[in-house]
Amino acid sequence: MGAPPGYRPSAWVHLLHQLPRADFQLRPVPSGFAPREQEYQQALLLVVALAGLGLGLSLIFIAVYLIRFCCCRPPELPGAKSPPPGGGCVTWSCIAALLVGCASIGIGFYGNSETSDGVSQLSSALLHANHTLSTIDHLVLETVERLGEAVGTELTTLEEVLEQRTELVAAARAARRQAEAVAQQLQGLAFWQGVPLSPLQVAEDVSFVEEYRWLAYVLLLLLELLVCLFTLLGLAKQSKWLVIVMTVMSLLVLILSWGSVGLEAASAVGLSDFCSNPDTYILNLTQQETGLSLDILNYYFLCNQAVSNPFQQRLTLSQRALANIHSQLQGLEREAVPQFPSAQKPLLSLEETLNVTEGNFHQLVALLHCRGLHKDYGTALRGLCEDALEGLLFLLLFSLLSAGALATTLCSLPRAWALFPPSDDYDDTDDDDPFNPQESKRFVQWQSSI
Repeated sequence: MGAPPGYRPSAWVHLLHQLPRADFQLRPVPSGFAPREQEYQQALLLVVALAGLGLGLSLIFIAVYLIRFCCCRPPELPGAKSPPPGGGCVTWSCIAALLVGCASIGIGFYGNSETSDGVSQLSSALLHANHTLSTIDHLVLETVERLGEAVGTELTTLEEVLEQRTELVAAARAARRQAEAVAQQLQGLAFWQGVPLSPLQVAEDVSFVEEYRWLAYVLLLLLELLVCLFTLLGLAKQSKWLVIVMTVMSLLVLILSWGSVGLEAASAVGLSDFCSNPDTYILNLTQQETGLSLDILNYYFLCNQAVSNPFQQRLTLSQRALANIHSQLQGLEREAVPQFPSAQKPLLSLEETLNVTEGNFHQLVALLHCRGLHKDYGTALRGLCEDALEGLLFLLLFSLLSAGALATTLCSLPRAWALFPPSDDYDDTDDDDPFNPQESKRFVQWQSSI
């Protein structure tokens, strides 16, 4: 199969395509892209399940660590005011994990933007292809209607005017037959007319899904950013209630991060299988959805010298017929107008129709050539298999870094929380407030001294 212009499978495509795949029974599954086969679906779901396994192991590790921390702490000596050894290290490890989480958010924004750019290229290519196909149908319809009107009006009028000259009537009837032949040949050029598959609808569906995917990731990134910033604020202010709330939020974001790991990994693996050999799958799918012949599909998807233009015969016959009509009208104008002045008006109208038809015909020749649609196909593949795949890999890196940073944070926050001074709850109280315990104690001492 011929690759589209400028598209070559990247190293990431080859690397991901070489990864082994297995179904739920751990039987090997071929790496060819087959989303409708149950074994291939199970292989992708197994990738998602691996992310679920990672989430389960993370939660078990965090739970064991916290249980050990709560139940196996050495008893504090009465009156001991110094923090336990290693407290500063725990706090700094928590801060370092949160900073790694903040850095991963930048990676996530970049990956989300790259994925969106790739999908936008795909949508733009589909819209341009739809415009090309619609223009072909419109030109064919307009030209056939013009020729039909010319046959039904101008040529009929011309035959009536020239009925006294048999040879001139025969020339007009020959022009009629040629015009009908051109209309018949042109009707076969609108190959996409009546096809149920609409590139415009596909582009709208893709854009709709991408809009919500992009928004969901932006919300996830902003949520993690807020968790990291408020957790750092809680550590700086030594606010227990803020740290407790951020611990719960960190657990929620941890679950979302591992869920996005599964979706991104499965999407990247499936996309690499598609991008390793896209021609075969797209060709078969388009034939099933449209019912077009393989000659037409091969011409546009491959677009090389080994595949001939399936419309070449129709175009050649139409061009010859238009040339014959043009010569016949010129002959009629030379011979009929001097004898039948009333024939000049329908002849001029026919020449105008013929000029418009020839202009539309040249546009059809350019639009029907495989270069335009094949370029759109290459643009769609580059957007999907280069930018979108790269964006997915950056999002996968973000999710992994985020999951690791949040797991470390969840293990460190309880120990850091234990280091906060007991007066944390009264940090925000006014020193002159009589309900402040410290101020009340000083007030009692003052009364005793009196």
